[in-house]
Amino acid sequence: MDILLHVVENTKINEEITISGSKSESNRLLILQNLFPELTIKNLSDSDDSVHMQHALSTDKETVDIGHAGTAMRFLTSYFAVKEGREVVLTGSERMQNRPIEILVNALKDLGANISYEDKVGYPPIRIKGTKITKNKVQINGNVSSQYISSLLLIASKLENGLEIELTGKITSIPYIKMTLSLLSQLGIKANFVKNIITVQPAATIAAKTIVVESDWSSASYFYSIIASAPIGSKIKLSAYKKESLQGDSCLATIYQHFGVVTEFSENSVTLKKVSQSSKESLDIDLKNAPDIAQTIAVTCFAEKIACNLTGLHTLKIKETDRLEALKQELTNLGAAISVTDKSLHLEVATIINKNVSIKTYNDHRMAMAFAPLALHVPIQILNAEVVTKSFQKFWEDMKQIGIIIKEL
Repeated sequence: MDILLHVVENTKINEEITISGSKSESNRLLILQNLFPELTIKNLSDSDDSVHMQHALSTDKETVDIGHAGTAMRFLTSYFAVKEGREVVLTGSERMQNRPIEILVNALKDLGANISYEDKVGYPPIRIKGTKITKNKVQINGNVSSQYISSLLLIASKLENGLEIELTGKITSIPYIKMTLSLLSQLGIKANFVKNIITVQPAATIAAKTIVVESDWSSASYFYSIIASAPIGSKIKLSAYKKESLQGDSCLATIYQHFGVVTEFSENSVTLKKVSQSSKESLDIDLKNAPDIAQTIAVTCFAEKIACNLTGLHTLKIKETDRLEALKQELTNLGAAISVTDKSLHLEVATIINKNVSIKTYNDHRMAMAFAPLALHVPIQILNAEVVTKSFQKFWEDMKQIGIIIKEL
């Protein structure tokens, strides 16, 4: 489905939007729920990734296909590795079969897991024969996707002797590691993270527990971008959010102050308000702890005619697409002067925004959603717009609610 987005007039916005639970929290909790049935989850994410995760955890088929769901691939690799007596082939889309998994597989093999490659070494599909793991010490590079580390942490308490993970080198995406550890703590599982060592104690069972998943901050980023481009006095209320969030992307509240957007927290929601024009000519931001919001910030800077230098983006090369190259291509088509390296993005002040440009989404949900707010400035086309369901089922409905006109092409 290709769509055209535009607004009749960029008028003041005053809306309330409810966003489903965080995909990051939901997928961690789904793994933990299958290890500890005493856990009940509320406000679960309705994203495609979480649907794939639930299906994978409930199927008894030998081949488990998780499509584009990278989080599911990483978390399920460890999960199936400790399911004694179960043998599965874990696979995914063509893009997924070109996303590396070797660092995690090697760590699990070091612990005694039985995992082999069905095709290309280092990449899915992988054959996993569940086995009892008794070793309790492993090393893994801290400068890799935090999902590898979280994958190990999620199964750690179910290992007979628990687990000690030594993180070597520089550690990135610490908020996502801390999110996993916080969820373990909420279940009563003992864990420590001191310097570069994470230790998780074994736990056979837990006390009955209900956890309400906080809404997804990555999803909130698109509404921050919209308010940044809206007239002063505009506001959008989003639920359900917490001031003391586990999610690294909650740094949005601080970052978007540069665009004249303030964030007001109430008990179970946030209100985004446009109070002034952008105050900066250039932004320098290290996003190593929140790389998923890089696309949104880059597009906001382009729309608001602000230069930016975004760093800490090395993990974007191995996402649903090479997000840095995708951003460079699509922003260039819109008239931007932009350059990227393998870990950074550099954008000059925009002098023009080209109209009616067709944005390729590269099977990447965040490409579609990050560019949508440009409709407040110029008519814009989004190709394969249905890709948003990977993380945000009702995204286009919410765009209509705030006044963006959507026409299917």
